[in-house]
Amino acid sequence: MKKISLQFIFLVTILIVFIACDKNLVFYKYQPIPKSGWDNDSLLVFDIPVADTIQNHNLFINVRNDIRYKYSNLWLFIDIIQPGGTTLTDTFEIKLAAPSGKWLGKGFGGVKTCETIYKKNIFFPVSGDYKIEIQQGMRENVLKGITDIGVKLEKQK
Repeated sequence: MKKISLQFIFLVTILIVFIACDKNLVFYKYQPIPKSGWDNDSLLVFDIPVADTIQNHNLFINVRNDIRYKYSNLWLFIDIIQPGGTTLTDTFEIKLAAPSGKWLGKGFGGVKTCETIYKKNIFFPVSGDYKIEIQQGMRENVLKGITDIGVKLEKQK
């Protein structure tokens, strides 16, 4: 039993070191959704510092959902606000389940994580702090079953 625990700790440590050494990763953060649900007026705001205006990037939206989430998709309203105030507004759909009902995300137990590329091969025209605002766009005023929303920005490989 003790040997298995030591092996588990060793594997987790190796995984953390591997993730921390990703030189292409610029930003990676999750924000939790209240257990009472995600109100349609609630904005999740991510502040992303961008210094490199030459390198192209990939921008991902990550969703963690409880397996009791009753939809197969999630509609989001997304605003990307540049330093200086220029705003790009978009509506984006993330598929969380196949037509058969099988969850597309990964994970053990009752929570699945789905990483979806939102913008591929994009560049940032000015350096500074970019703001990404995400709002749920489903028909329910309070959406239940979404546990976390994340944003990941990485340099194009």
